[in-house]
Amino acid sequence: MVAGLARRFGDLDVAEEAAAEAFVAAAQRWPREGVPPNPGGWLATTATRKAIDYLRRESQRDAKHQAARIVYDDTPPAPTGPVADDRLRLIFTCCHPALASEARVALTLRLLGGLTVAEIARAFLVPETTMARRITRAKAKIRAARIPYRVPSADDLRERLAGVLAVVYLIFNEGYLAGEGDDPLRVDLTEEAIRLGRLLRTLLPGNGEVVGLLALMLLTDARRPARVSRTGELVTLDEQDRGAWDRTLITEGTALVRERIEAVAAGGDPPGRYQLQAAINMVHTDAPSARDTDWSTIAALYGRLVLLDPSPIVRLNRAVAVAEVDGPEVGLAETDRLAEALDGYHAFHAARADLLRRLGRSGESRAAYDRAIGLAGNPAERAYLTRRRDQLAG
Repeated sequence: MVAGLARRFGDLDVAEEAAAEAFVAAAQRWPREGVPPNPGGWLATTATRKAIDYLRRESQRDAKHQAARIVYDDTPPAPTGPVADDRLRLIFTCCHPALASEARVALTLRLLGGLTVAEIARAFLVPETTMARRITRAKAKIRAARIPYRVPSADDLRERLAGVLAVVYLIFNEGYLAGEGDDPLRVDLTEEAIRLGRLLRTLLPGNGEVVGLLALMLLTDARRPARVSRTGELVTLDEQDRGAWDRTLITEGTALVRERIEAVAAGGDPPGRYQLQAAINMVHTDAPSARDTDWSTIAALYGRLVLLDPSPIVRLNRAVAVAEVDGPEVGLAETDRLAEALDGYHAFHAARADLLRRLGRSGESRAAYDRAIGLAGNPAERAYLTRRRDQLAG
């Protein structure tokens, strides 16, 4: 986009300034009015108008001439680069390496993912005000440093891929279990994330993490038909009707995981975080019933994942798996080590509540359920937690 504007106006500084203003306009309008059907075209049109306004302010004498150049310009459109899809190309564009990793992911989720600041804050386990400041600082840095928003080249793809994968996965997660609102699931977000995952695999077919992320989303989304009961209550994995799972998605996702297992066995790169999570989900979907789940393998896979991503949420998931292998007392000890980091995370308190219930500590379990219910924003999840709390003895 910047290159095209520069050719039309003959001034790179004007082009970069116009492009930056267009992205700021998008940040202000899209969350309120929605992402337009053609985000790339919207940005190009807005940037063109910004450039015209700028030139009018700078030189009244040249205003009509510059406008005429736009109206009658027959320059071929700028190439889109290796990424043909408008939405995916803009995600790559926004994941600029000059910004800190969390800032670029958060800003992209705000601009293009359709997520609110509150939803993004929950994904990063930080207060909403903290996330708002991060996004504001990121936009300010773009303007102050005049970071160019240009179409990513083939060389840019690998450098920006980690941020792009994080954006797609967070969009999927928000759709799979919405953090707020009346709808427990947002199918529009999960379907868009999977669509982007398929495009990424076509673009980078040999990248293990791209394949792993697509497999993870497919295997997870396959369980969607069984996740919410007719009464609007969340149905956990151990209670789901496995006959309702989408076998087509499971077959496709499993094939992708096995493809990566074979590639690693043949001397390929070791699996990354998305490949390991996909493998964990494959173990779940392979089990004909909850009691047949191979928890030892799942715990081992989480152990490998912790080495790559020692985040509190990954460690919490590992603690839940450990509880299935070594008992709830061991799992609770692992969980309680995360209390400081995850005190504001509803799933932490829900996990503690279940482990305390299994240990017969009903009073403590009830308190943990109350805390989880107070923090949960999803109505289906609140309904499930409330039922479990009300089933406690005493």
